[in-house]
Amino acid sequence: MDGLLNNMPFPMFYCKHIKNMKVEIWSDIMCPFCYIGKRHFEEAMNSFENKDKIEVEWKSYQLDSDIPQDMVEAKTVYDYVAERKGMNLEESRQLHDHVVSMAKNAGLDYHFEKTIVANSLMAHRIIQKAKEFSLGDRAEEIFFKAYFTDGKNLADRDTLLALGEEIGLSRPQIDDALTNDVYSYAVHQDIQEGSRLGVRGVPFFVFDRKYGISGAQPIEAFKQTLQQSFDEWTKENATSIQMTASGEACSMDGNCD
Repeated sequence: MDGLLNNMPFPMFYCKHIKNMKVEIWSDIMCPFCYIGKRHFEEAMNSFENKDKIEVEWKSYQLDSDIPQDMVEAKTVYDYVAERKGMNLEESRQLHDHVVSMAKNAGLDYHFEKTIVANSLMAHRIIQKAKEFSLGDRAEEIFFKAYFTDGKNLADRDTLLALGEEIGLSRPQIDDALTNDVYSYAVHQDIQEGSRLGVRGVPFFVFDRKYGISGAQPIEAFKQTLQQSFDEWTKENATSIQMTASGEACSMDGNCD
């Protein structure tokens, strides 16, 4: 066979396997701007003519991993932010009113008066499990809504089980996500990977490991970055062959002209 190839009068071309361009999104389900950023990115994707060539992967991130897993007294987000940022309760409410307005413009309905602050690790473990079944985006959407709109306590095991089933996971799969250390490890691996890439806050969008968007940027910013990164990705993954000469040939069906 090698001899046959060596005697052929034209070079052989090997096409690269075409894969989708990847967009990675570092996010925490207790980050209000992550949900808004998700909507802005989705709007950009909906108008992107090559969206079928884009693969989206959600990456875990924790804004505050020090929140006790077994917090006895659930805190409202107003209390939590006031304590964390050293402001009074009224200042915290005004800050969140501004975020509510931003969310409304993105088509989201935030109810901070119901939001219960909780460590997001267990939710992220379920998201990591959901990714194994291509349910990562659905998991993010359900947890965002549960936290910001419905006021669900994501530190409550029964709540997590119910949300996991809503995502599409079975009870044994959810139990595995909550108890198997491999999912906790996956969460921390995402966080460390993001840190190496320069992620210092979320949401953080990485396009083809070349371009990054930090924060809930306007829809147009996502459109421009999608197009630029995809155009470059397409050139780098081109499989077409430029013809320099053409002559008599036989087709695969046996016709010779």
